[in-house]
Amino acid sequence: LCNCSAVGSASAAKCNGTTGQCPCLEGYAGPRCESCAEGFYPERRSQRCRPCGCSPAGSSSAQCDDSGKCQCKVGVTDLKCDRCSDGYYRFNETTCEPCQCNNHSKTCDSLTGTCLLCQENTEGNHCELCKEGFYRSTYPAHTCHRCPCSTVASTGTCRIQPGETAPRCDKCKTGYTGPNCNQCDNGYYNSDSICVRCKCNGNVDPARSPSVCKPDSGECIGCLYHTAGFHCEECEDGYVRDPEGTNCTKKEATLGPETREFTTSAPNASKATSFSTAVINSTLSPTTIQTIFPISSSDNSTSAFADVSWTQFNIIILTVIIIVVVLLMGFVGAVYMYREYQNRKLNAPFWTIELKEDNISFSSYHDSIPNADVSGLLEDDGNEVTPNGQLTLTTPMHNYKA
Repeated sequence: LCNCSAVGSASAAKCNGTTGQCPCLEGYAGPRCESCAEGFYPERRSQRCRPCGCSPAGSSSAQCDDSGKCQCKVGVTDLKCDRCSDGYYRFNETTCEPCQCNNHSKTCDSLTGTCLLCQENTEGNHCELCKEGFYRSTYPAHTCHRCPCSTVASTGTCRIQPGETAPRCDKCKTGYTGPNCNQCDNGYYNSDSICVRCKCNGNVDPARSPSVCKPDSGECIGCLYHTAGFHCEECEDGYVRDPEGTNCTKKEATLGPETREFTTSAPNASKATSFSTAVINSTLSPTTIQTIFPISSSDNSTSAFADVSWTQFNIIILTVIIIVVVLLMGFVGAVYMYREYQNRKLNAPFWTIELKEDNISFSSYHDSIPNADVSGLLEDDGNEVTPNGQLTLTTPMHNYKA
């Protein structure tokens, strides 16, 4: 009996009489057509032989295992060996090429070779570039480090110039400067680690002082137009704001309520004209005074008066008055003391004794007591006063008459 496979042979009852080989269908082999031929594998459910379908370019042989998986070349994968495995691309007649990702990725597009999922802060078709905000250092080689650039002060990107070892920020934002954009530019100052524009009210000249203000405090440098203050917001001494409140103008001298004489001269006049005023109120404005008494700006003698402010004028006058009053009080006190001294000297009693041969003349002078009693001047009981006012001095040996 032939005993041919009902599935794999063309006829179950016909076989070669000598060898017993049954006629096999395509994909079957064996004497009775009971096994799958090379390039075929038995399907599990139906046990029929199915073609392997291995890719000639990607497989090492046409044979596959019982699951239908072909034996693939290096860099080729999939059931039929018709796709590049991870790390390879460009499936061709020979094999797949390895991805070129500079060791920063293990996968790439299987058709184009573009690297996927670049690691270590890299990017690019082959992971050859550093991401934005990173720069490639020389040590370790081809390693991307974060740029020392703040996104507040710069674009955040940087690069290393040829011959340098430290990176420089690509572009600083307005108000910042320096290799790492960590310094305030001219016209700005540091306020809580943020560069703020100097506030000088337009009263500084950047050409004369590029910094405009101190970089650590913001105090304005070189105030112009007769201004002063931390922000050049005030007028300097001797100047006041104009009526519009914009410019600082020189203070005009005003006159007090006293008589003054002004002499003005015209450029072409041969004689000076004098104006005498009886009383000039201090309420007159500088414009009114100039209208009444025109003073030439070219005349140094008359313009000197305008340089003295009303306050300085009042201080000078007050000082002179105080000095005069003190001198007068000193003079009056001296006169009073001198008169007191004379009065005390004249009113004090005194005696004059005159010796004349045998008698003593004893006289008394006193403004307030012309009839003073002189009886008590002598201690001896023998002294007597004669009716004519003369004093008789009696001694044991001589009698003296005064």
